[in-house]
Amino acid sequence: MPDLQELFKEAWSQALVGLNAAEAEAEKVLRRFADAAGLAPEDVKRHAREFGERLSQQRREIERAVDDAVKRAAAGFRVPTRDEVDALNRRVAEIAARVEALAAERSEEGAGGPPEHRR
Repeated sequence: MPDLQELFKEAWSQALVGLNAAEAEAEKVLRRFADAAGLAPEDVKRHAREFGERLSQQRREIERAVDDAVKRAAAGFRVPTRDEVDALNRRVAEIAARVEALAAERSEEGAGGPPEHRR
């Protein structure tokens, strides 16, 4: 079965490519429209800026919607989050340190540590 994370990355990458292509096409259409309408360069720049701002806002909304959809889909698979994995790694490191400390204590006891602890 393909890696779920790789599938999401590929889908996200394809969505961004589509958005970039749409933005480029929109810029071409806007230039043609400005030429046909006989707009002044300042008007074209203002309209382009407003249009670009709207596209950027829509892009952020789409990105947020895709992120939310990916999170909901991943939650259904019970895939741990990065924070959960990081917390587990910290916990394992703490336990490993405690085990090493106990092993060192036992080693000292066996090598002539306090007599009350020798057998």
